[in-house]
Parts: sequence; structure tokens; C-alpha cells
Amino acid sequence: MPIEYKKNRALFRDVVTVEEAEGLLEWLQTRPGAQADLAACSHLHTANLQVLMSAKARISKWPKDPGLRAWLEPALQTAELNSGK
Repeated sequence: MPIEYKKNRALFRDVVTVEEAEGLLEWLQTRPGAQADLAACSHLHTANLQVLMSAKARISKWPKDPGLRAWLEPALQTAELNSGK
């Protein structure tokens, strides 16, 4: 399972494909203060990035993969800054 949902935290693991985007969106819509743990994520489909950005999800842990982190961090931090958090 690429995304494991806890009470208020989504754990992203390995390759997170487009198929997970709709479930992620629905989960985030019911948990406005939820956090995303991307530490174990090795690939994130852009549909999931868009969901995280639009939901202004807080990132509790960034990917361990430096290339993935370099791609995600600026986009997600900009979304967070624009939300006023």
C-alpha cells in the first residue's frame, strides 16, 4: 500500500502512483490539519503533488531521497507559505 493512513498522518511509501490521488484528496478533505510523512517515498506522481499543494498539507518528514526532496520541497513550501500557515 503506497499510502498508509493513520488518524491525522499519511505515510507515503515507495512509489505513489496516480491511482492514489483521489483517495488522498478525500482523506485530506476530512482532515484539514493532517500531515504527510514523505520519508519513505521514492516517487510521487504529480497528481498527488497537486493534491498536497491544493490541500496545503503540512509535511512532517521530507523524502530521504535528495532528488525527490529537491523537487518537492520548494513546491510544497510555497503552497504552505501562500496559505498563511
